[in-house]
Amino acid sequence: MFTVQSPANLQQTTSYKVVLPFYVYAALSLLVATVLLFIHSTQFQNHYFQSHILTITHIMALGWGTMIIFGASHQLVPVIIEGKLSSNLYAYLTFFFCGIGIPFIAYGFYHNEFTDTLQCGAVLVNLGVLCYFINVLMSILRSQKKDVHAWYLLGAASWLFSTTFFGMLLVFNFSYSIFSKDSLSYLEIHAHLGIVGWFLLLVLGVGSRLIPMFLISKYTNNKTLWVIFILVNVGLLFFIFVKLFQLNSAYYYISTTLLLAAVLLFVNFCRLARKVRIRKSVDEQVQISLISVVLMILPIIVLSVLLFIFPIENKLTFSMLYGFSIFFGWITAIILGMTFKTLPFIVWNRVYSLRARDGKTPAPKELFNNTIFSFMSILYLTGFVLFGIGIVLKNELFLKIGSASLLVSACLYVVNVGITLFHKPKV
Repeated sequence: MFTVQSPANLQQTTSYKVVLPFYVYAALSLLVATVLLFIHSTQFQNHYFQSHILTITHIMALGWGTMIIFGASHQLVPVIIEGKLSSNLYAYLTFFFCGIGIPFIAYGFYHNEFTDTLQCGAVLVNLGVLCYFINVLMSILRSQKKDVHAWYLLGAASWLFSTTFFGMLLVFNFSYSIFSKDSLSYLEIHAHLGIVGWFLLLVLGVGSRLIPMFLISKYTNNKTLWVIFILVNVGLLFFIFVKLFQLNSAYYYISTTLLLAAVLLFVNFCRLARKVRIRKSVDEQVQISLISVVLMILPIIVLSVLLFIFPIENKLTFSMLYGFSIFFGWITAIILGMTFKTLPFIVWNRVYSLRARDGKTPAPKELFNNTIFSFMSILYLTGFVLFGIGIVLKNELFLKIGSASLLVSACLYVVNVGITLFHKPKV
């Protein structure tokens, strides 16, 4: 989901002025989401369609996951297509519209105001996403290189716009009855458009480019990547088809099998890349990212349990665990790891690129505090496990301790991002 440059061999990419605001916004969003998670942790024992849970979910999905992906991909697109980002203006507009729209959405959900406030936020976010989609599309069309990773980016951007546009229609459906049924009936489609089409497709595509890079591995397999691309898209389309036409729940086996196959192929891809890596030692940032790869399997297992094993009274519990394991699981894990493999290089480029030839400069990994990162990682993994146990057992103590651990982890993340961003040049 991120890009990196070697300080010894810098190439011109998107300006840090475009990229860094997204990182800052995402860090603050994670902090806000974990504060709300701690305050309202006991609500995770009940139904997921509650104002506070919807607020946390959308802050995590839009403010945390999507905004940091926007920032990183604005720098990644030129690297993948070996060209320039089509428009910095569209990137700024993406930040402007989404940056304003997300708080409107959060406020609307939090206060159960499904009218003007929520509708305004939905429109603004859609404008921002549309700017992002056009920017990615035009950048790829103008480039000479259109490999499999570019198709992952374009496909994910297309699914993202489908997600936000459909979400906007669901918001207006509360007031104008756009659909024949209530918005809750279509919530699963909206959620999986974003989870599978946007997050999963993008993480699989871009991760297959960056994980070998960070491992210093020359392994690649475009045939496997195309198979993964097809499996994810077909699996999602089949899920939507089954849901819209209300087919027998047994048909969900097909879509879950396709998605599981795609994830397992990606896990094996990363395993092979790690096996033939040149650098034998793997730093903590990449280790967290590799853990997130394994965590991708967890939501699919939970979904299978949710659909076919437990009786209806337990399905709400596993629905909650399913969503939590996605937004606080593999999405958060890979961002926590990749932030400190990418942000230091961006800041290094800003601070030292003109000084690199004059003398020795610090390595990018010296721009953040590794001790803070280690404590952050331990607290994150501890909080994730404890909160997940709390959801399954419906235990308030586990939920509160788990959410507290996640909150402290988020605080350490914000502190470390601040240390990196405000790094002063060393002579």
